[in-house]
Amino acid sequence: MPPTCSSARPRLRQGPRSLPACRARTVAGTGRLVFSLAVFVLIFGPDPVSAARRPHVVFILADDFGWYDVGYHGSEIRTPNLDRLSAGGVRLENYYVQPLCTPSRNQLMTGRYQIHTGMQHQIIWPCQPYCVPLQEKLLPQLMKEAGYATHMVGKWHLGMYKKDCLPTRRGFDTYFGYLTGSEDYYTHMRCSPIAALNLTRCALDLREGEEVATGYKGVYSTELFSQRAINIIEKHNSDQPLFLYVALQAVHSPLQVPERYMAPYRFIQDPYRRHYAGMVSAMDEAVGNITLALQQRGHWDNTVLVFSTDNGGQTLYGGSNWPLRGRKWSLWEGGVRGVGFVTSPLLERPGTVSRELIHVSDWLPTLVGLAGGSTNTTKHLDGFDVWNTISKGFTSPRLELLHNIDPLYNDIAPCPGREQQLTLAQVVSGDSRSKSGFNVSIHAAIRSSNWKLLTGYPGCDVWFPRPGHNSSGSGPKRPDRLSSVMLFNIEKDPEERVDLSAQFPAVVDRLLQRLLHHQKNALPINFPADDPGCDPGPAGAWGPWA
Repeated sequence: MPPTCSSARPRLRQGPRSLPACRARTVAGTGRLVFSLAVFVLIFGPDPVSAARRPHVVFILADDFGWYDVGYHGSEIRTPNLDRLSAGGVRLENYYVQPLCTPSRNQLMTGRYQIHTGMQHQIIWPCQPYCVPLQEKLLPQLMKEAGYATHMVGKWHLGMYKKDCLPTRRGFDTYFGYLTGSEDYYTHMRCSPIAALNLTRCALDLREGEEVATGYKGVYSTELFSQRAINIIEKHNSDQPLFLYVALQAVHSPLQVPERYMAPYRFIQDPYRRHYAGMVSAMDEAVGNITLALQQRGHWDNTVLVFSTDNGGQTLYGGSNWPLRGRKWSLWEGGVRGVGFVTSPLLERPGTVSRELIHVSDWLPTLVGLAGGSTNTTKHLDGFDVWNTISKGFTSPRLELLHNIDPLYNDIAPCPGREQQLTLAQVVSGDSRSKSGFNVSIHAAIRSSNWKLLTGYPGCDVWFPRPGHNSSGSGPKRPDRLSSVMLFNIEKDPEERVDLSAQFPAVVDRLLQRLLHHQKNALPINFPADDPGCDPGPAGAWGPWA
């Protein structure tokens, strides 16, 4: 009697679509299998992520990398690797991140707006006892469930007051990097005030797994992190798909870089900009070395690589978002429009530019979808699967983007010419009441199609000049006062120069209604006071204390 399949009907399984193996060896059995497979392919289409070919995913996140600081945006800073990789992939020119470190990383890892995790205010400071809520299922956990090896190198900055908050407890098989931010690039020390103890503590902030990592003093972090990423790639077993998250410290302050990277920029007069340019070159080289390792190891043909900044450039430390308005910490385009691209041999339309609306929260459903995984066990996602938008040029499923709603906002780095922080009333004019019921004195912004609405004080409102063009007539410019409600057509006016709120009151009212809707669904802000128990002591290291 001829052998038969274990089931008379082909069954689909979770994750990548595939037919069960049939052990029939007869000609008739083989014919039935081929026929069944043909019917399956006819109905469902060819499987882009079969179990054997699920793509490796490498996500490289830069820190404080400004819009104008990449070569293909016309910068005087040279970024040959970023230019080459993006030219062969898809450049995302209508791509948005959050204006600060922690919020962008939070939305990348959860696929959810920060108002839905209670993290809509500022960053996590070293002594604050909180982290991304433990009830949230993070991207590496979902990738792990899909069968991926998951590794992280670099800056975490999503909370570490207790061990359950650490990367290795949130889905990463291995971790090597910084738990907070603003470390010295060579000593890997982080200095932070502890108000309750009336002191400033400087301590090591470098971990391997959950243990303090010593012995790396003097090694420049951009090179340290890129070499660790390369080691992971070289040791990876190609039979298992890889998810590698490389969150570089570069190009965040402090401004530190080996002299050899600064040498080509002697022509830059501003010492901050000159140091920053060297740091960008070091980062560009690191990205090139990581991609070279993927190629040499034979992984590149089946890899999807994403490059993104976490927020706009910080003009205080050499960054530039020219010609966009504002900078890091602000809701102006200079704070939230991000440099980003995807490159991969798997793209169907490589060498293109996408101007479709894409947000940092979209990466979780997009990458999990590529992995053949499922998001059914997450909380409601604000992100969308945009792979077809990126790869095939389809219209983005995203029509709206909430930048943020933060009733506690304060700009800790005042604009040039403002020696101290000003009250909202000193910089914003207009009634805080609106017909919608939304309090327009609140720091908030929302994007809908081509429209962008801002309320309250969006942050430093300056148009910073193009680097190297600081003549007497091209210094930082700003209006004398801002309105409590401002409306811009971002497609026609990406520099946010012409407020159209008076001409389009119906659009203003609709977007205020949307802000009110989001505000009603927001969690209370979680921003606890510093816990003096965080103190690592004079010879300790930053890390879990609760």
